[in-house]
Amino acid sequence: MASDSPDPLMTLCTDYCLYNLEGTLCYLLDNETLRLHPDIFLPSEICDRLVNEYVELVNADTIFEHNENFFTLFSDPRSTRLARIHLREDIVQDQDLEAIRKQDLVELFLTNCEKLTAKSLQTLGSFSPTLVSLSLFGCTNIFYEEENPGGCEDDLNPTRQVLVKDFTFEGFSRLRFLNLGQMTKGVNVESLLRPLASLTALDLSGIQLNDIFFLTQWKDSLASLVLYNMDLCEEHVQAIAQLRKLRHLDISRDRLSSYYKFKLTQRVLNLFVENLVNLTSLDISGHIMLENCSSSSEDEKVGQTSISPEMSSITPFRNLKQPLQFLGLFETSLCHLSHIPAYKVTGGKSEEQVLNAIEAYTEHRPEITSRAINNLFDITRIEHCNQHLRALKLVITALKCHKYDKNIQVTGSATLFYLTNAEYRLEQSIKLRRQVVQVVLSGMESYQEVTVQRNCCLTLCNFSIPEEVEFQYRRVNELLLNILNPTRQDESIQRIAVHLCNALVCQVDNDHKEAVGKMGFVMTMLKLIQKKLLDKTCDQVMEFSWSALWNITDETPNNCEMFLNYSGMKLFLECLKEFPDKQELHRNMLGLLGNVAEVEELRPQLMTSQFISVFSNLLDSEADGIEVSYNACGVLSHIMFDGPEAWMISEPRREEVVDRMWAAIQRWDVNSRRNINYRSFEPILRLIPQGISPVSQHWATWALFNLVSVYPDKYCPLLIKEGGLLLLSDMIKMASARPETKEMGRKVIEHCNNFMDENMDTSR
Repeated sequence: MASDSPDPLMTLCTDYCLYNLEGTLCYLLDNETLRLHPDIFLPSEICDRLVNEYVELVNADTIFEHNENFFTLFSDPRSTRLARIHLREDIVQDQDLEAIRKQDLVELFLTNCEKLTAKSLQTLGSFSPTLVSLSLFGCTNIFYEEENPGGCEDDLNPTRQVLVKDFTFEGFSRLRFLNLGQMTKGVNVESLLRPLASLTALDLSGIQLNDIFFLTQWKDSLASLVLYNMDLCEEHVQAIAQLRKLRHLDISRDRLSSYYKFKLTQRVLNLFVENLVNLTSLDISGHIMLENCSSSSEDEKVGQTSISPEMSSITPFRNLKQPLQFLGLFETSLCHLSHIPAYKVTGGKSEEQVLNAIEAYTEHRPEITSRAINNLFDITRIEHCNQHLRALKLVITALKCHKYDKNIQVTGSATLFYLTNAEYRLEQSIKLRRQVVQVVLSGMESYQEVTVQRNCCLTLCNFSIPEEVEFQYRRVNELLLNILNPTRQDESIQRIAVHLCNALVCQVDNDHKEAVGKMGFVMTMLKLIQKKLLDKTCDQVMEFSWSALWNITDETPNNCEMFLNYSGMKLFLECLKEFPDKQELHRNMLGLLGNVAEVEELRPQLMTSQFISVFSNLLDSEADGIEVSYNACGVLSHIMFDGPEAWMISEPRREEVVDRMWAAIQRWDVNSRRNINYRSFEPILRLIPQGISPVSQHWATWALFNLVSVYPDKYCPLLIKEGGLLLLSDMIKMASARPETKEMGRKVIEHCNNFMDENMDTSR
């Protein structure tokens, strides 16, 4: 089971400081610029965490706002020290690197920082004496500069970007690790790299080079070489074979990206095995084999699979001295063989291979990752996922890393739905499920696409609502309301979103309901109802919308007032007329109006001949058992409670309505099982100690008798807790109370007393 242990103290403190910079490490200069307190000194262990976590929060948490002055906090190495930082995406600009140029950086990873220009190339020179590891992966504009910086720009003469060709890594004497993946075309890689004397790891992903023989200058030092998506030729192979110190070689490719002339042969693999004797990791994913590199099926020994080289189904690997630590075979035929001499293999044959692929390719190869996640989706949908916790964590990481990649967002969100269902739920920690909620919400915010939105909403349905999403309550409500605002939304998404909205406002405190009401919840539901009325359609969206309004108005006067102000009563009457036989709809609407009627200040708006006639007629309804009749009687009971002087209409007469209420209550079966959920009896109990409306008093007493009789475990404790027994005792003594009301009150008290006696602890 995944751990629910709290995050390390360092992580908690780092996040707290970043969310509260002004209250912890910083102060505001001139009410706008953040400045570090002058008496603070932070070592590199803390500064690195602050910067790296800041970048993660900006990219992953929409509530967390980017501060343009953040990097200036680390400009002075006398108060802050940076050593190893990982920056990504568009939040990083030239001025941010410029702000920290005095720092003695050892490791600088820049990933997909497309706003960086050639100005940052000059800044990199400031780090040259200390830099050991540098990644410029996906920084596609860093070799471009303005042709005429500072000059005039207009529509006729826009600023032209020109390629910088004279930059080299001269002076970077300590640099060992370099990633230039996805670098801009036109840069002379050989001259760029020539000054680096002791490279040990080089990544040239996505770069096409006709000649890589210059790499042999590092044949005594280069331990890792990545040539992903480089179309190889015989000369490339011969050059690679001379790099005898290589421990990791990646010549994989994206099989779908373009046409490759090069085909991998048994001879090439033999050449690598014979010459690269230190090799422990090899990736040949995506390659088509020109000739058969595998043994025939007859040669494969039947039984348990083996990673022993001498038994290898891939014949060139039989000459390995020991199994490889890693072998990339994703989207090759070789991954389906029985005996593969490697401890970790990527491929599509098994769950293990697929998870290894997602793990290996997520950061820099979204195009491969999305297809690997699609394989995982098939496993989770059709089969059983044996490593579901690992799978869940890998998918979360991929979605966070590539929140604007359509393919990953579609396949990842669909896979999350299956990985969070009831089958796997018990083994998932609260912390892990919260991470799922956060990444789902980020996906909904970042990618406004129908399939992603539907998948994310469906995944949320696998959670206990509202309990498991309450920590993001406002955010999830805003997102769902944004989905529902276009009334012509995709029908399936609309249905799921309304269902979620309804669940979110059920069983939460009134502060939450007030907040959601102010977001436009009431107006959104009424718009949906209006749209369905125009279409003459009473479906789940219509019923859920009324149910959601019933829930959000419960003991929340402001939301009840909004309902009236936004012509809710007009829609109520139109729905009754258009859908006279929809019992569930009637129950939800009457439940909502019961909430409105509980608000004394709003009841005068219900005092019209039309409304009172409708409520009176609904007393005779047998829809949904007694529910519609019961709720209609509840609405009228609160109106009657205001006394004869509040009866401002001539028709129907008050006495006539009172008689119909008595008749309705007498028809109800007191043992009816209810489709209702009371969190408090306060609105009912206020009708007990009064004599102005005996029928209201009787309705309230009947309601209590029914609930404590049918659901004693739930409602006896609630009634006792809220002082209901004392109110009923006083009512029994009232001269104005009807005998049948008093008798029912005695039965309520008796039920509760019996319940207490039965549940009293008599053990000693």
